[in-house]
Amino acid sequence: MSASQTSDVPTLLVKIFGKDRPGITAGLFDTLAAYSVDVVDIEQVVTRGRIVLCALVTQPPAGMEGDLRATVHSWAESIKMQAEIISGKGDNRPRGLGRSLVTVLGHPLTSEATASVAARITQAGGNIDRIFRLAKYPVTAVEFAVSGVETEALRTALVTDAARFRIDIAVVAAGLYRRAQRLVVMDVDSTLIQDEVIELFAAHAGCEDQVAEVTAAAMRGELDFEQSLHARVALLEGLDASVIDKVRSEVRLTPGARTLIRTLKRLGYQVGVVSGGFTQVTDDLKERLGLDFAQANTLEIVDGKLTGRVTGEIVDRAGKARLLRRFAAEAGVPLSQTVAIGDGANDLDMLNAAGLGVAFNAKPVVREAAHTAVNVPFLDTVLYLLGITREEVEAADTLAGD
Repeated sequence: MSASQTSDVPTLLVKIFGKDRPGITAGLFDTLAAYSVDVVDIEQVVTRGRIVLCALVTQPPAGMEGDLRATVHSWAESIKMQAEIISGKGDNRPRGLGRSLVTVLGHPLTSEATASVAARITQAGGNIDRIFRLAKYPVTAVEFAVSGVETEALRTALVTDAARFRIDIAVVAAGLYRRAQRLVVMDVDSTLIQDEVIELFAAHAGCEDQVAEVTAAAMRGELDFEQSLHARVALLEGLDASVIDKVRSEVRLTPGARTLIRTLKRLGYQVGVVSGGFTQVTDDLKERLGLDFAQANTLEIVDGKLTGRVTGEIVDRAGKARLLRRFAAEAGVPLSQTVAIGDGANDLDMLNAAGLGVAFNAKPVVREAAHTAVNVPFLDTVLYLLGITREEVEAADTLAGD
């Protein structure tokens, strides 16, 4: 029976609730099968071992509704469940235009924050169609399916709640494309790794303070990146090239980085990095982590010494966006189906060019400009913004161990 055919026909909403156990769904529909009803809709939720099962079915043939009601109640009582049956007409009311997925990350996620998010969705003209928990570790991640309001308007309405309650809120348009985002490209320094690579080199050259000062100004957007790059690299002149292996060993991955990449790869995504750092480190990361793409600046080495210069194409703010487009073309992925992750001002063009730009523990200027922000120290929480559940993450881990 088509949607138009069920729009005004009598229907019954059969609701079963109680302690969950195997066979409840099959038992309900076995009971209903004797009354020649058609299934219009089904919803089932299990929370802390308690099940709520709702079945919307067409009205049985004349004279049989009373018997159906009595039989369903009797069956429910026999398995120590409760039943409720409500008469009505038609299917669920049509969802409004404008459909979005709102992912809320909290550590913890308080009831006050949840109440405010729900209220703001309503105030913006939206309706919450469904709520689903994506994860309880390392953060609580909950997804709201919302209709009736455009994505951009909803994102704007929820911005203040994110800051007020110290939660992360991502709002993306619903649709098949979300699951089809097949390329993820991320920054390296202070994103994939916890360090600034040039500062690791500088520590060996004895100029760490000077380099850190220039780096901080560049990340805040106060200095032209290319000029700051040349100024910092110049301080490394004369450093022995053997220090590269030492720096590689000192690099610390961000918590959740391996999980993020392993899960994405197991689910068929391609993953790359772009960095204002150096290929001497990113090439090693690419090999260690199984990345598909990697591009960075290259330190010039002559006679076993760093010259204080870089060679080849400069990877700066514009360069990162250019490389995102190049990687997407090589991967055969539309730009609208890419995800970019970064923390600094030189990541902004890349974040804005991607289908979804994620500011990860970023500077204020970056958080304000990105599509969404993550402010917990676990890189794998980005998976939840893609609708990937904790169960899928754990399943990917299991496969990785096979």
